[in-house]
Amino acid sequence: MKVLFTAKEYARLLELAYLGSRVVAGSRPPEEENPHLARYEAIQQKLFDLATPLGCADLVTVASDGRLMPSEKMLDDERLRKIEGDFANDSFWHELVARLADRDLASEQARSHAAGKDGPPIDADLRLKQIEDAYWSEFEKHDLAHFILLKGAKG
Repeated sequence: MKVLFTAKEYARLLELAYLGSRVVAGSRPPEEENPHLARYEAIQQKLFDLATPLGCADLVTVASDGRLMPSEKMLDDERLRKIEGDFANDSFWHELVARLADRDLASEQARSHAAGKDGPPIDADLRLKQIEDAYWSEFEKHDLAHFILLKGAKG
């Protein structure tokens, strides 16, 4: 298979590969073993290896172990840092809302069952969406200003 790229297109492909590897790596420290990274290492090395012939040598450097890796230019690119930051921020809020809503729904169901209020079954998906929407509304208005963690408390 033959694919043609301009230097600009290949630079964007390298950026995309870098961002993808950051997602796969997650927030683990680089020295921590990550079994998911191994799946993509060979293809990432192939992409980095083609960087010089395709006019993107400034985006790749050689690591101390001889592997190719993103250069400082790529690591310090403000656009890429913003994309990473936006992704981390979005992931945080979505995970927070989902976990809080799951917890609250389970608590509601347990309280209802314990009180003997076993009426018609609720639409759990609809109720979960309502709880999530309430959290989204609160966080969009107030961020974490009204969020209080009660250690050892039972909701």
